[in-house]
Amino acid sequence: MRVLQTVTLLVATLGTGLMAGLFAAFAYAVMPGLARSADRTFVQAMQNINRAIINGWFLLPFLLPIPLLLLATVLAWNGHGRVALPWILAALVLYLAGFFVTSGVNVPLNNALDKADTGDDDRTEAARAAFEGRWVTWNRVRAFLHTAAFGVLAWALFLHGTAAGTT
Repeated sequence: MRVLQTVTLLVATLGTGLMAGLFAAFAYAVMPGLARSADRTFVQAMQNINRAIINGWFLLPFLLPIPLLLLATVLAWNGHGRVALPWILAALVLYLAGFFVTSGVNVPLNNALDKADTGDDDRTEAARAAFEGRWVTWNRVRAFLHTAAFGVLAWALFLHGTAAGTT
């Protein structure tokens, strides 16, 4: 049971960290770099990124932490390392908040941008204007939420490990 708890927390922490890093990289490098681009370049680049990112390398660390955090909650509730339970729950809430920002704001904006006509300068400019500000703002929010979830999970993992000496 203890090994399962440890592995569950560790893999959830790794997945959460990967998402925090991805969203943070967009916040501090990708989007500021693309902001310097012409409208057509910006829109085409984001269309290509949004199409390319839907793959197993993204979906696995994006989706897997949710069931793992639920399992970690149950395992901590019923077993070893209950001291980590509040932190696991906090991580679950933070991760779900970031997940819902992604699915409720960023993905719909991506889908709308995907339909943009890059052959028409006025439409391309309008598509960018409707997308960029909101997407950047909400990406920062999800980067913060996932980073906070990662930090909280790292602390939960530490507490779980230190609880080993108390049993």
